[in-house]
Amino acid sequence: MNYPLRICLVGAGRAGKVHANSIVTYIPTARLAAIVEAVPITLQQAGDAYEVSPEARFDSLGAALQSAAFDAVVITTPTFTHASLAVMAAQAGKHIFLEKPMALSLSECDEIIHATRQQNVLLQLGFMRRFDPEFTAAASRIEAGEIGQPMMVKSLTHGPGLPPAWARDLNQSNGMLAEVNSHDWDCVRWLMGSNYERVYTETANFKGAANQVETPNFYDNALVTIRFENGGLGSISGVCPCGYGYDARVEIVGEKGILQIGELQGQAVVVCTNRDQGLITPIFRTWPERFAWAYIHEMRHFVDCVRSGNAPKAGGDDGRWAVAGVLAATKSFLEKRPVSLNEIL
Repeated sequence: MNYPLRICLVGAGRAGKVHANSIVTYIPTARLAAIVEAVPITLQQAGDAYEVSPEARFDSLGAALQSAAFDAVVITTPTFTHASLAVMAAQAGKHIFLEKPMALSLSECDEIIHATRQQNVLLQLGFMRRFDPEFTAAASRIEAGEIGQPMMVKSLTHGPGLPPAWARDLNQSNGMLAEVNSHDWDCVRWLMGSNYERVYTETANFKGAANQVETPNFYDNALVTIRFENGGLGSISGVCPCGYGYDARVEIVGEKGILQIGELQGQAVVVCTNRDQGLITPIFRTWPERFAWAYIHEMRHFVDCVRSGNAPKAGGDDGRWAVAGVLAATKSFLEKRPVSLNEIL
C-alpha cells in the first residue's frame, strides 16, 4: 500500500474522538476518510473538528459503504451494535478496529470472527493496555522471568462517572463488568498467560438510589475472583462511579517477587499551600488522560498491521475470552455461586 490507510470512524462519541485524534495527529500513514454518526450535531462537530468533508459524513455505515472510499473501519458505537456493524464491514472487505467489549454474546463474537476470516480482513480489539508503555514493560519483565511464574494477578478499574443508561442495562451491554472492566479481563489473562477456568462474583449497589438508577440488577461495585487453567489466581475490582477520579492498577505476585503497574498519583507534582490542608498531588481524572499514549500506540499498531499484513496483538479470540469471562461472572452473581467457564464456552 503506497498511500495512507483510509479509515472510516463509526461512532463519534468520546472513544471515537480519542481514536480520531490519534489518526489525524499522530499517524501520518493513515487518514480519516469518513465519519459515521447517527446524532446530527455530533456528526457535524466531529466532521468540522477533524476536517472531514461534508460529502464523507454519514448517518449509517451502510450509506458510507455505498458512497465513500476507505480501507478500514474503527467502530466505537454501543456494544449492542458491534456484531451487526463489524459483520457488515467485514463482508464489504474492510479491516476492522473494534472497541471493547467485543459483543454481547459468544455467538455474536463467533459471527464477527467468522466474517473476518471468511473475507480475509484484519480484526483488532481495542485493548489499549497492551500498548501502554508501563503495561508492555511489565509484560516483558514477566516474560523474561524476573518475578518467576505468576501466581496471582489483581487488576482494578474504578471510574468516576455513572455509565450511560444502556451501559448499565444487562440486556443492552453486560453491565459494568463489561463496559468498565473489559480491560481487566484481558489484562489478567494476558499477564497470567492462561485462560480463565472458574469465576466467582460478588456485587453491591451503594449509589444507585442517589443517582436515580432503577435498572434491574444494577450494581456499582463488583469483585471477581478467578482461577486460571494453569492454577494461578486472580481478582478484578470494579467501582463506577467511584467519585475520586480514574484509577487503573495491577499487581502480579510471582514465585520470585512482585510487580506493580500504575499508581494513584497522576503527575509527579506535590503542592502544599497551608499546613492544615497538607500535601496535594494530582490524580488522573479520566481514562483518555491515563492512557493517552496507549490509545495512540494501539491505533498505530492497527494501521501498521493492515499495511504489513501482520496479525494484531489483540485479536478476535482475545475479545471472545473477555466476553466469556464477563458472561461467567454475571451468571455467578445472578445465581450466587462459582461458575466454570465450561458452562459458558
